[in-house]
Amino acid sequence: MLQVRPISHRRWRIAAIGCALAAAAILAGCGKKQEAQAVVGQVIAHVGPDDVTQQELDNELRLAGIAPDKRTDAIVKAALSRVIERKYLVQQALAGKLDREPTVHLDILRSREQILAGAFVQRDLSSKMSTISKNEIDSYTQSHPKQFDQRELFQIEQISFTPPKDVEALAAATKDDKSLDQVEAQLNQMNIKFSRGTATLDSATIPPEMLKALDARKSDDVFFIRSRGSGSYFKVTSVDPKPLTGDEANEFAKREVRAEIARKSAEDISQAALATAKYEGDYARVMASPTPTPAPGAAAPAAPGGEAPSGAAQDTEKPAGESEKEQPKN
Repeated sequence: MLQVRPISHRRWRIAAIGCALAAAAILAGCGKKQEAQAVVGQVIAHVGPDDVTQQELDNELRLAGIAPDKRTDAIVKAALSRVIERKYLVQQALAGKLDREPTVHLDILRSREQILAGAFVQRDLSSKMSTISKNEIDSYTQSHPKQFDQRELFQIEQISFTPPKDVEALAAATKDDKSLDQVEAQLNQMNIKFSRGTATLDSATIPPEMLKALDARKSDDVFFIRSRGSGSYFKVTSVDPKPLTGDEANEFAKREVRAEIARKSAEDISQAALATAKYEGDYARVMASPTPTPAPGAAAPAAPGGEAPSGAAQDTEKPAGESEKEQPKN
């Protein structure tokens, strides 16, 4: 159970130092015990009083994503140099008594928590994803026809640009536009630089709310979406049926099921964690306040509020909203 109790600033600093020192002592003790149990030959270098082991170097290379067959002498030298430099800097930090700084201790504790939390989540997800059945894959395929049997490719023409500070003024100026030529004229009038080109939207990967808006479109609808400092007006020029079947459909469905499992697992963990917590003081009110609702992800006909999904591309090579998921290959 997590309990938050009021504590004075001075006592908080003392408590933080005490907790962090205890954690540091535990970690240091574990390290010495492991080194004492190390077999002969594991130590590959010395940095003052500290040893560098083969396991540490292998872990450094693992974290860097270097496969065993790619570990040339130059790569190993660079990795070992990083380990040595880190140990040297830690020694200097300890000599300068930085380990007694409350914020440093809290950062160490936070890093430890993040590593352990990440390891638990990874193990939990690996366990759940290893048991995905054929029935789950088939069920997903059948319940998402727009991604498979009824998949469509929307050919679009689009104008991409960096939105001005006053997006509302731009939206108001273009709200009645029925063509990209009209939008282009308005952007020129407002001295907004842009690029114009063609692209493709895939019904298998665009967000459901955007797909719903596209399916309900009128022939003269001009859509506006924005994301991460980019904006795009686009118009659908044609729609081509492109069913996704066979092995490619099966692999795509597996990826989507895994993504759903990850999302559901994250939600479950968050709810379970919050359910164990008890709050005191004003934090009970803070935690009981409504969570802000994120902006909608639907494309809207020339509307200011349409937010493209996180990571959506906004150029003439990829359509707005297409890069949210991994694309089917056919």
